[in-house]
Amino acid sequence: MMKIISYNINGIRAALKKDLDQWIATAQPDVLCLQEIKAREEQFDTSIFSDLGYNCYWFSAEKPGYSGTAILSKTKPNKVTYGMNHADYDYEGRVIRADYDDVSVISVYMPSGSSGDLRQDFKFTFLDDFYSYISDLKESIPNLIIAGDYNICHQAIDIHNPERNKNTSGFLPEERQWFSTFLDLGYIDSFRHFNTEPHHYSWWSYRANARAKNLGWRIDYLLASLPLEDKLRRAYILPQAKHSDHCPVVLEID
Repeated sequence: MMKIISYNINGIRAALKKDLDQWIATAQPDVLCLQEIKAREEQFDTSIFSDLGYNCYWFSAEKPGYSGTAILSKTKPNKVTYGMNHADYDYEGRVIRADYDDVSVISVYMPSGSSGDLRQDFKFTFLDDFYSYISDLKESIPNLIIAGDYNICHQAIDIHNPERNKNTSGFLPEERQWFSTFLDLGYIDSFRHFNTEPHHYSWWSYRANARAKNLGWRIDYLLASLPLEDKLRRAYILPQAKHSDHCPVVLEID
């Protein structure tokens, strides 16, 4: 069994102050995909993670205190690829991939468009380019898990107030359509594969006591390619983990 966890930690240094390392030691993921690490390697004690038994691969943004992704893995991957060979996105450390014998795992931090039109346009461009990148990649890597913060709620069930948010970045019709089209490439939303009930979210605003009221959005996903369908065993969300405004999402596969 392989346990893969995806977690937007909204700053690794801040999360470590909230005992992220102790949580990892308890959760025991085989592969931990992080987003928004917001630091370079020399800015925090990376030995904390290697001491827990992880091979660590950090892909920091060039801009200080911003974005960035990582993969922590108990098994040493056969290969790690940093970026998607696109300067605009690689500058922001948005995609890292680890290849194993039977599966490859991507940690992706998709752009947010909530700060204004320029970043929303950047987000739409990223979505198009990521679609093309995965379309090409799946030809050589059919067994792929794409973990991360997509910054998109796919369906009304994935957001606490769909009517009020229908014109909000992250729940725009174009973004939701992109997600549907992306799944049609041959991917499974692993959480929805096992769970069809509402009120399951992975991100909450810091405003208006939203987390305590469970007024959230499900924007963090573990998508699995169709050839892996028979290997999927469990998928769940861990809202009780509170190192960030996001919480971890989990997939267990054979």
